[in-house]
Amino acid sequence: MIVYSLMETSMHLWLTSSFGVAMVVIVAWRLLKWVWVKPRRLERHLRLQGIKGTSYKFFYGDTKDMKQLVKEANQNPISIHDDIIPRLLPFVSRSTKTYGNIFFAWLGPNPIVYVLDPGLAKDILSRINDFQKLRKKNPYIKLLSQGLIDYDGDKWVKHRKIINPAFHAHKLKYMAPAIHLSCSEMMEKWQKLLACEHSCELDVFPYLQTLTSDIISRTAFGSSYEEGRRIFELQKELITLLLEIIHSVYIPGSRFLPTKKNKRVKEIDRHVKASIRGIIEKRLVAMEDGEVSHDDLLGILLESNQNEIQGMSIEDVIEECKLFYFAGQETTSNLLVWSMILLSQHPSWQEQARDEVFRVFGREKPDIDGLSHLKIVTMILHEVLRLYPAVSALYRLANEETKLGDMSLPAGTAITIPVAMLHHDHEIWGDDANEFMPERFSEGVSKATKGRMSYFPFGWGPRICIGQNFASMEAKIALAMILQHFTFVLSLSYSHAPHSVLTVQPQFGAHLIINRVDHY
Repeated sequence: MIVYSLMETSMHLWLTSSFGVAMVVIVAWRLLKWVWVKPRRLERHLRLQGIKGTSYKFFYGDTKDMKQLVKEANQNPISIHDDIIPRLLPFVSRSTKTYGNIFFAWLGPNPIVYVLDPGLAKDILSRINDFQKLRKKNPYIKLLSQGLIDYDGDKWVKHRKIINPAFHAHKLKYMAPAIHLSCSEMMEKWQKLLACEHSCELDVFPYLQTLTSDIISRTAFGSSYEEGRRIFELQKELITLLLEIIHSVYIPGSRFLPTKKNKRVKEIDRHVKASIRGIIEKRLVAMEDGEVSHDDLLGILLESNQNEIQGMSIEDVIEECKLFYFAGQETTSNLLVWSMILLSQHPSWQEQARDEVFRVFGREKPDIDGLSHLKIVTMILHEVLRLYPAVSALYRLANEETKLGDMSLPAGTAITIPVAMLHHDHEIWGDDANEFMPERFSEGVSKATKGRMSYFPFGWGPRICIGQNFASMEAKIALAMILQHFTFVLSLSYSHAPHSVLTVQPQFGAHLIINRVDHY
């Protein structure tokens, strides 16, 4: 009996030990496959397609090189006349000189194909089923950009249909008063600074960020504006906390570590969601009582959602509201700051734009109908978006093996379209591609691009930015009101340093000398 018991125990230990060894072998094989076998196989496949690129480096790929180049590029400002691409996209700028306009590199153990061919870029952005949104495996990114921007398939179709009414042209007119009010508040701050001085130096970038956050708070949440403003402040802190994490190789499970940063990230996420949920619940109660709101995005969104048999859940609406902030605020504040910087550098265009604004509106607040008559202002904004697009690149993923031109991309291949480089391509835009020349757009975008699809300020294809009309209206009203009240030139302390922090921003701010407009 004792012998049998010992044999049974021995067998149990052997089975346990064997199972443990087997699990270690399986985990080790999966790890090896992830960091070495699969990357090497994908590299061979891409090279057989005639695509050149960097050699895979164990685990990190090109990540360290990318970060080092960005660090070096961001150390010093450049001349305002210099090409911004080596500073904005240093790795891509260097690599195209070696590998051409289609090449691959490595984001950790994952290959990423860079496409700088306008025709192929248009093809990628048009084929939304073949080339879907790139969802980074880093789960922190979901705290920033879930919602319509991140979905594919049926969920994307449903959300786009429900959200679309909020951005119809006839709905946008209800939001103009909120834009006027926010702009007027910023004007008053600047006027106070000039109360005792003929002119003053001002970093306009923080003011423009506050302006666009106030606008999105008012236009998204209407009477709940103050609560919305607090949500924005928390979102801004969250972005700062997550930037370093997102741009690093994510180690699975690290988000569960009880670090100070992780705790704060979770705290902000909970607070933001709870605040938005509270606003939504109050609005739903008001709607049940018969109140109708057509003058803010949330009211229109909830009304549209109620008209659907299978609408969005409260959690989905919360994520879309978070996205209103992230996409709406960043895009327009950057467009306005680069517009002011470039008009400071080109006073003749500033004067032409101001003359047009006074010709159309006088000293009255810009109305929606009059915005369509701002031809020069529209040309200027088009050119600003060409030189300084909101995002420097667009990202997609081939979930299955997919044909692109005469190439076959393996499943799991990430794709980057460096928008900023296409917007500065000398073959498309001419030898003056890096110069500010709004007259390029005097006959529209198609003539400016010579019929080649190489202008993607709001993306392209079915997934083109749903809020582009709202952003355009907001930018035109804000710029028109600034031109009505102030002239501005570059300060001697201005440092030209465009860099990419999710969006393209001036690294050291936008120091301008502003003066009152008195002679109109």
